[in-house]
Amino acid sequence: MTMQEPLSQRLKELARLFLRLGIIGFGGPAAHIALMHDEVVKRRKWINDQQFLDLLGATQLIPGPNSTEMANHIGFLRAGWLGLIVAGACFAIPAIIIVLALSWVYVRYGTTPQAEWISYGIKPVVIGIILWALWQLGRKAIKDKATALAGFGVIGLYFLGINEIALLFGGALAVMLIKNASRLNNRAMMGAFLPLAGSGATVAAATKAFSLPLMFFTFLKIGSILYGSGFVLLAYFKADFVTRFGWITDQQLIDAIAIGQVTPGPFFTSATFIGYILGGVKGAILATVGIFLPSFIIVAVANPFIPRLRKSPWAGGILDGVTAASLGLMAAVTWQLGRASLVDPLTIVVALVSLVLLARFRLNSTWLVAGGALIGLLRLWLR
Repeated sequence: MTMQEPLSQRLKELARLFLRLGIIGFGGPAAHIALMHDEVVKRRKWINDQQFLDLLGATQLIPGPNSTEMANHIGFLRAGWLGLIVAGACFAIPAIIIVLALSWVYVRYGTTPQAEWISYGIKPVVIGIILWALWQLGRKAIKDKATALAGFGVIGLYFLGINEIALLFGGALAVMLIKNASRLNNRAMMGAFLPLAGSGATVAAATKAFSLPLMFFTFLKIGSILYGSGFVLLAYFKADFVTRFGWITDQQLIDAIAIGQVTPGPFFTSATFIGYILGGVKGAILATVGIFLPSFIIVAVANPFIPRLRKSPWAGGILDGVTAASLGLMAAVTWQLGRASLVDPLTIVVALVSLVLLARFRLNSTWLVAGGALIGLLRLWLR
């Protein structure tokens, strides 16, 4: 990673890159991670594969939206605190603007615009992008029998219905124990995992009367304790905004999750939709800031310690384990996404062609996503 350019130039590069990734970033965190790996490691060479994998592992150890946290980490390494803010904000802003527009349409007309035409063509492209990233990252992350056991074990256990948070930390613990069998010490083990305690803390019940401050702090709480995939948001939102406060209905919650799925960028922008329904533009802004703010703060605090963690045999084992487990989860989710996305011969061909173009010609993923959207449009017109 070269740091010869002036800070202003590095910030502009970060802004351009993550704005573009925020616009084309369909497919959820797995696709976002794949896009970032292609741009930051392979094309720009800002960091190497091992650094990228360590950052990926670190994002799994802390609460918040994983892909946004990856943007934050990359921005911090490239241009310090300002880079962290620029990269994370620029990655989320396109989705926030799109969700705001869809929220306005929803409130005015009572429905969400359909986006099957674009999803049909883009989803198989995303599968190709993820598969290529899995292959490249997997060769670096699966470095011995312990990490292979964690990665492939997580895939099998995921399909048995084991909780993904348990799989992540279980994989980390397993690799740490295997790699440090000769150093086993119960007191050291307790000290290593003590910071993980209390991650599921809740707050006391509050009034059902709507208020912007209460809404903001509820989203802030969710952003501070949420582990796992974006779909875990469904449970948190239902518990607070449907059951506990009664501010939105089940149908509105489903529509919020759907909006997060059909738009690019981080899935957490479902909060923007709920905030708009409850409090207009001001509510949307407060909800968005509330749910994203913790990830910016946590990454800023955690990032400088990642190289030190890598030097520690105990913490290094945790990083190796959680990275292998993360890739195992990524592979399992990709299988599920593939079954939903590759629905006919055309989509299968699109995915395979995308994979070949990436592997053989290193074609920029932006053009692949644009081509997928064009294929979706052509399919719509030919019906």
